[in-house]
Amino acid sequence: MVNDSVDFNRLKELLGVTDGNLASHIKALEIENYILITKQFVGKKPNTQYRSTQTGKEAFKKHLEALEQLIKINE
Repeated sequence: MVNDSVDFNRLKELLGVTDGNLASHIKALEIENYILITKQFVGKKPNTQYRSTQTGKEAFKKHLEALEQLIKINE
């Protein structure tokens, strides 16, 4: 959520996951309309960019709020 968009390799690097693991998570996020996927070429190399949708941002915010509530309950 910090970046406007991020490409596959950078996202994989940031999360420390395998190609397959990241691909399955991306597919799940896309199905829920939490991310937009843009494919293009940079020079002759394919480049895939991922961007959060408004729905994804709202879901993430709700998730963080739920985590905060769990922390407060357990304090």
